[in-house]
Amino acid sequence: MTAITAGRLPVRMLKPSITAPAAVFFLFAISVASLLQGPANLGLGEVVAGIMGTGDEVTNTIVRELRIPRLLLSLLVGAILAGAGAALQGYLRNPLAEPAILGASNAAALGAVIALHMGVASASNFIMPLAAGACTVISMALLLAFSVRSTSTLTLVLTGIAISSLAGAGISLVLNMSTNPFAAMEIAFWLLGSVEDRSMQHAIIAAPLIAIGMALLMWNARALDALSLGEDSAQSLGFNMNWVRARLILGVSLGVGAAVSVAGAIGFVGLVAPHIARGLGYTAPSRVMLPAALIGATLVTAADILVRVLETTNELKLGVVTAVIGGPFLILILRRTRPRSFG
Repeated sequence: MTAITAGRLPVRMLKPSITAPAAVFFLFAISVASLLQGPANLGLGEVVAGIMGTGDEVTNTIVRELRIPRLLLSLLVGAILAGAGAALQGYLRNPLAEPAILGASNAAALGAVIALHMGVASASNFIMPLAAGACTVISMALLLAFSVRSTSTLTLVLTGIAISSLAGAGISLVLNMSTNPFAAMEIAFWLLGSVEDRSMQHAIIAAPLIAIGMALLMWNARALDALSLGEDSAQSLGFNMNWVRARLILGVSLGVGAAVSVAGAIGFVGLVAPHIARGLGYTAPSRVMLPAALIGATLVTAADILVRVLETTNELKLGVVTAVIGGPFLILILRRTRPRSFG
């Protein structure tokens, strides 16, 4: 391990074991596999023809209206959830920080469910993302305000669980108050998380908000490096922590809110991807976010392929698969961090 200096900021880094071009190539390969996978057996040539619009009508429809939107959403959702997780871990200096664990995903889901229940979601395609983002802003503001007073990992996780539980209770209340059993069932399935049967319109709605959210998180990259030395040191280096906190809240809220509004609640991606990135040698907080986003996009796309490949009566939901993978990963992290962080 060697120390380098970025401006006035000392940063300790490992040489990455996987380069960015290799990660991009692997993501490209997973993306191609996603386009090839589906009930209709299409070859690579047919998929390319469908993308170009030169195939037959059925092939063009399958590729352009079903598989491409599904792929784009899995990439976008995975990237922002992982990027948000990396940013939260860097800001809170906590390896357990993640949008779902800290309540952001459930809060976003609550906002989206309220919009669905009230019937206002059909008025505009942007209602659900905005409602999800507003609830996420409130949850993140509460969490970050509390984190200023406590640095305990256990206390922080319990606070996130409390926020998530309150949002979950709100979702249950909305479902209980729903007079239409079919609408309640649709909301329940949506909450499990999926990019199935999504259109290009969903991707067009989510992409700008996710891009803005990711840009705000990347804006904080140098500040996150400074925070590794402590908040006082970061302020002495010229970073305005109020603005850093505001950009973090807004970035996570816009990005996660948009992702949840189109794909439902997909957990643990923001926990797993940053840890994989750090395991590959990207140790500085400013260097983790982009690799984590690539890894997150790859993980969600791979999980989406898995739900289509597994032989089940009904297609598994994406959120179920990520939870099955992420749950044991969280337990492993807790075992590793307990002696140091929990005392």
